[in-house]
Amino acid sequence: MTDITARPTLLAVPLRPLFIATILLGSFLLFLIQPMFGRLVLPVLGGSPQVWNTAMLFYQAALLAGYLYAHALSRLAVRRQLLIHLGVFAAAALTLPIGIARWYPAAAAGNPTLWLIGLLAMSIGPVFFAVSAQAPLMQAWFARSGDRDAANPYFLYAASNVGSFGGLIAYPFLVEPNFRLGEQSWGWSLGFVALAALVALCGLAVG
Repeated sequence: MTDITARPTLLAVPLRPLFIATILLGSFLLFLIQPMFGRLVLPVLGGSPQVWNTAMLFYQAALLAGYLYAHALSRLAVRRQLLIHLGVFAAAALTLPIGIARWYPAAAAGNPTLWLIGLLAMSIGPVFFAVSAQAPLMQAWFARSGDRDAANPYFLYAASNVGSFGGLIAYPFLVEPNFRLGEQSWGWSLGFVALAALVALCGLAVG
């Protein structure tokens, strides 16, 4: 029997390749930006354990914030989620291309921990937050689709892991040796725009 209550989607595309590509790209960008921004701030802050530990604290906190945001957003209808999430992407895009926030005040004498967290938040916080939410949000959207594996999207978890590992490996072996910092920044920014487009397609395909 046909479900007459089902809401038609706005876009008919193969769901699995679309969602795999979206999660793969998002995870790749998320783990690529961490060593990339570390390379950007290295001449300013140095590579002391305190700097790296503070950066990791920020990344983990921002990742958790993105997950909490995705969890809260997933309670809404997919089309409303899409509008809100694209708004987050648009606001984050105002900080592109990624780089050190030039207007941020210089570090004062003493413990630079809070200053560094603020620098990270102002420089890459918005884009990191937007990208960190995409994997759990895409998984929630796929679970609402009519795909036969909607209840067990194991391949999406695999795509997230592959993208994360790929981002970490790509930077020291491919990106850093072959591209200047400015080119890296613009390349990542273009990837962010492409991710926003893929997220829009996912929302239209499911919602």
